[in-house]
Parts: sequence; structure tokens; C-alpha cells
Amino acid sequence: MSLSRSTRRLVRQGLLATLVAQVTAVATLMGADRVRRLMRGRRVPDLPPAVPVSHPIGDGSVATTYTYGDALFDDMLAAIAGAERRILLETYIIKGDETGRRFKQALIDAAHRGVDVYVIYDQFANLVVKRSFLTFPPVVNVLVYPVVSSWKLLSPRHVGRDHRKILVVDDKVAYVGGYNIGSAYATEWRDTHLRIDGPAVWDLDNAFVDFWNTHPRRNTPMIEQIPPTGWRPEIRAHRNVPRQLMYPIRGMYLEAIDRAHLTIDITAAYFIPDRDILAALLDARRRGVRVRIIVPRVSNHVVTDWLSRGFYGRLLRAGVEIHRYRDHMVHAKTATIDGEWTTIGTANIDRLSLLGNYEINLEILDRGLARGMQQVFADDCEKCEQLTLEQWMSRPLLARVYEAILRPLAPLL
Repeated sequence: MSLSRSTRRLVRQGLLATLVAQVTAVATLMGADRVRRLMRGRRVPDLPPAVPVSHPIGDGSVATTYTYGDALFDDMLAAIAGAERRILLETYIIKGDETGRRFKQALIDAAHRGVDVYVIYDQFANLVVKRSFLTFPPVVNVLVYPVVSSWKLLSPRHVGRDHRKILVVDDKVAYVGGYNIGSAYATEWRDTHLRIDGPAVWDLDNAFVDFWNTHPRRNTPMIEQIPPTGWRPEIRAHRNVPRQLMYPIRGMYLEAIDRAHLTIDITAAYFIPDRDILAALLDARRRGVRVRIIVPRVSNHVVTDWLSRGFYGRLLRAGVEIHRYRDHMVHAKTATIDGEWTTIGTANIDRLSLLGNYEINLEILDRGLARGMQQVFADDCEKCEQLTLEQWMSRPLLARVYEAILRPLAPLL
């Protein structure tokens, strides 16, 4: 009996020591990151402008890629200004800055001229935004996805955030991708968004309407669904819906990686793969596929950076190329495989996105778009520093200690 008590005591002490070490590691990393930002003491330089590129898709749609936020926001605002019937806007973050104010006023103006305007935003992601800014006049229909969506806090159906970014105008044009709404995202963050004109707009329209109608709030009207356009194999929308325990984006990635036979190019703002995705990438390397991953050298979430580092050793030893984007935060969530398959959307390669949040990614089978995204990837690589295995193996001992302490937290993020 005394041995059993001693064992239990040791286990408790070990768990407590691990927890203290993890909390200390997180606190020191966040503190160091804060000091780094203060010492830098200057505004992040603007990215060079990039022109949107359009590609016709076989189903009759046109897909336009945006890699420069200022151009994207101008086009989105122009679409809102030209709306005649209905605007559907869903965003994870809308900052109360100049860009956010432009979007808010454009939505209000559209509503005043008789357009039906519906807005969804995530309350948790906007806690730092003034409540007065997030208050719209009654002419705009607003659904706030709450910090706590249910008293069932431990249910996987109710713990995810609404991380989607969708704009649909008049059921004719739609936008989806990684860009949140804010001035810093316009010129300082490297992200990717997609505009769709044509039949494939229905998928994004339907995604918004389904979310709105299944999360009713008092005084928010139901939205009428437009008729489906039929089966369109070239473009498919994959939606994570936690309340239905549906997470198809993870399956989409696994299936696509398993099919790869030439190249896999992934750009990931936060790269914390689960065991199956990691194994799929390593298997691809073993069969001769060239695998390249772009991640931020320093992201806006320093702890996430360190959790991502926990996978670098296995990837580099297998021959996976890791390219770290310099100077700016790369926030894109894209992948291109074999010059034929592309996904662009809102989901990161981490547990929160793939098995937690409301997310949406488009899967597109089109060689023209894929070639365009391969060129985007090549251009981004020129702004990266490639991490070699030799560099990785020579990292300081303290870095290895931090990685070991934080590694158990990876499944949580």
C-alpha cells in the first residue's frame, strides 16, 4: 500500500512539474516575443503589390487568385458597392481600423439602398475590437458566433470557432481564403484568397446560408437557399461542421497527399500536422515525391512556431524541404499537388482547424490554376530561407529543451 501511495505521489509530482515547465516555457517565449516586437519598434514594411491572376475553369467558372490584400479588399468593396440583391459576409476577424470601417460603411450603404445584407463574425476573435464598432444598424442582419455557443463545453460539437472568411454578392461572385479584414492584412501579411465567378459560387453561397440557418438568433431571419447548379467535379467545397461532427478537409488532404506522385507544395501559416498527415507526407517522400513546405520564420503566435519545430527533424531527415518566409507573416492556407490539384481556403494544418473549427476549403482540379499556384509558390520561395538538416541539427541545446517541453501540447493545437 505504501508503495502504491508513493507511486501515485511521484506521478502527481511529475505531472505538476511538467505543467509548471510548460507554463514557464510558454510565458518566457511570449515574453521574449513581446520584447522582440518592442525592440523592433517599427512598422512592418509593406509587401510589394501583386496583380490578381484569373484562370478559366472547366465548369464555366473563373477563379482569380489574390496574394496582395490591398487589391483583394478593393475588389471586394467594389463588389459590395455594385450589389443589387444580396450580400453574405462571414469573417473571423474584422478590425476596427480604416479598412474595417470601409467595409462596415459599404455594408451599411448597401443595406440602405435596399440590398439584403447578412454579416457573421466570431465574437471570440474580435474581443479586442470595440463593441461600438461591431454594432450595426438594424438594417444590417448580424449573427455573432458567441464565445460560448453552448453550455456543453466539453462536447466537440460546441468548442470550435467560426474561422471561415466568405463573401458572396448577388449569388454571382464569391470570395474565400485566408484574409481577415483589417489594414495590416492589406499590405503587411502574405496571404491567399480566391474569387469565383460562375456556377461554383453556389457552394460558397450554400455554405453561408447553411451556417446562418442552423445558428438562429432572436430577430435574425432565415435566408432562402438558391437552387443548386448540379454536380461540378472541377471545384468542390469542403466544409468542417463541428455541430455535425463533419471534418472533410482533413480527409481531402490525406487523399490528395496519398495520390501525389510528383510534387507537393504546401503553404501553412500554422503547421502542426497530426500523426496521419505527417505519416502521409513521409510516405510521399519515400516514393520519390518532392515535398516542400512554406511556413513563417516568425508568426504572430510564437508558441505555435515552437510546436511546429517539433516536426522539423523527422521531415528534414526524410528529405522534405522546409522554407521559412522572411520579414512578413505568411498566413496562406494552400496546397498544390502534381501540377493538377489545388486547395485554397481557411483551414490551417493543425488540430484546431482540421478537427475543431468551422472551416471551408475549395478543392480545384485544374492544371491552369495549379500552374499559377506553382508560380506563386516559387515566388514565395525567393522570399524564404531554406532550413537545412545541418542547420537544424546544430541548433542550441536550450531550443531542444523548449521543443521537448512543449511537444505534448501539439495535439491541443
